[in-house]
Amino acid sequence: MSEPAARPVLAVVGRPNVGKSTLVNRFLGRREAVVQDIPGVTRDRVSYDAEWSGREFVVVDTGGWVSDAQGIVAQIAEQAELAIAAADAVLFVVDATVGTTDEDEAVVQVLRRSKKPVVLAANKVDDVRTETEAALMWNLGLGEPHAVSALHGRGAGDLLDAVLEVLPKSEGEYMPVAGPRRIAIVGKPNAGKSSLLNKLSGQVRSVVDAVAGTTVDPVDELVQLDDVTYQFVDTAGIRRRVKEASGHEYYAFLRTQTAIERAEVCIVVIDASEPVTEQDLRILDMVEEAGRAMVVAYNKWDLTDEERRRYLQREIERDLGHVLWAPTVNISALTGRNVAKLGTAIAEALEGWETRISTGKLNAFLGKVAAAHPHPVRGGKQPRILFGTQAHSCPPTFALFTSGQFDPQYVRFIERRLREDFGFRGTPVHVEVRAREKRSDRA
Repeated sequence: MSEPAARPVLAVVGRPNVGKSTLVNRFLGRREAVVQDIPGVTRDRVSYDAEWSGREFVVVDTGGWVSDAQGIVAQIAEQAELAIAAADAVLFVVDATVGTTDEDEAVVQVLRRSKKPVVLAANKVDDVRTETEAALMWNLGLGEPHAVSALHGRGAGDLLDAVLEVLPKSEGEYMPVAGPRRIAIVGKPNAGKSSLLNKLSGQVRSVVDAVAGTTVDPVDELVQLDDVTYQFVDTAGIRRRVKEASGHEYYAFLRTQTAIERAEVCIVVIDASEPVTEQDLRILDMVEEAGRAMVVAYNKWDLTDEERRRYLQREIERDLGHVLWAPTVNISALTGRNVAKLGTAIAEALEGWETRISTGKLNAFLGKVAAAHPHPVRGGKQPRILFGTQAHSCPPTFALFTSGQFDPQYVRFIERRLREDFGFRGTPVHVEVRAREKRSDRA
């Protein structure tokens, strides 16, 4: 099945430990790629959705490229070369504090053979003094070296502008196309994800065992609910401190993360018979940060009594207040109780996820809200909303152009009012404030 987007692809390559994953996280604006101060942490090709200046593209993080490698290091290098071949453009990251190495020269040869557009990023330029060392990277013959500090964000905006110049224009934002919608089933180990997929599909599609962690690779299955066909993906249970794990658990986490990124709706399965855990909350946050529509399924309802249900309601009010916008279904994957109701919840979440508000209607709403509840005065001045627009849907993301910085509490207030007036059931809502620069800042 083809992917539901025609967005350009940027491969991020370079030798080990030059800061590729840190730079990817800087592009995304959140910590997604696994980062550690040792070479070789990233191994597979891992894709992430990114957006800059209203344009969406896919960033592919790769392992460090090493020539004449053996064993797993050779496989990592091969994955990096495959990423280059599949990409529309390449971001080549070098360490400005080390200078040009033989390994860098070897990567340049691979890049020249690929005939792909290349943007050169001289990373770890944390101050003006290091900029001189970055300029020496001209000798690689790949054009201007863009000085950047992935750790501190210095020069990241200019680098992204350069990336957009070489990426082909996409045909549009992320929007579903004909074909089954992708639904990921996620949750902590032993919450009943595989049992749910088996009940939905009417067959033993996933191995089920009382031992937590039975599922490792995502398992796909076409399922029909309310006369609509969906592509369901069962994923591995996400464990605590998985970024410190090694072996199959580490890779299972990466594959689950990719399944969330590629899904349109995530069903978060929570074991209702046990107290809500920190792992459950982490998974809810992962789905929200990925910008995916969400349905919460409280499983093992047949194992709960009145007292447990009363405690569960208190836990929801105390810990899940930030995701009360997600539709909930109380199910039993074992007996099939209410499993069919997931179809209605999924359709509701998808509708909210794809909702778009016209600019005129949005600014009328913002004017009404600001008149009734203006932003508090800060430093003798009262920042105002000059203009607002919905940057894109999937998830609904709004850009507010303002006369000054807004308090985070006021931004959350606007998000809450957006939900009250326009619904957005089942989807995260992102509000970005773009404050007008002062004249002194422009000089």
